[in-house]
Amino acid sequence: MYTIKIKFEQKGLAPITLHHISDDQSLLEICLNNGIELHHNCGAVCACSTCHLYIDKGMNYLEELSDKEEDFIDRAVNPRINSRLGCQCVLQPGNGELEITLPDQTQFLGE
Repeated sequence: MYTIKIKFEQKGLAPITLHHISDDQSLLEICLNNGIELHHNCGAVCACSTCHLYIDKGMNYLEELSDKEEDFIDRAVNPRINSRLGCQCVLQPGNGELEITLPDQTQFLGE
C-alpha cells in the first residue's frame, strides 16, 4: 500500500494526502477516484499531455518512462526533469510514499 502526498500549483488548493492506495493503478486513476481533477483529454491512452504532473519523490515506485511518454512530455506546458504523464505512472507492486505536484489546471480552460 502507498501513501501519496499531492500538492497543487493552482492557488487556493491545499495539499492532500491519500493513504492505503493499492498498486497497479495509474496516478491519473488515483486522482480521479479520489475527487482530484486532473485533465485527461485523450482518455488516458498516452496521446496528449494534459495529465502532465511532477514526481517530487518516489519515481522508483512507478513504471519506467517510455519513449512515447517522453515525446508527449516534451509538448507539455512547463516540462521539468521530474515530469511524467499521470496516465502512464502505474504504481508497481510494493509500498512506499510518493509526493507529486499537479500543475495549475486552469491553464487549459481556453482549449
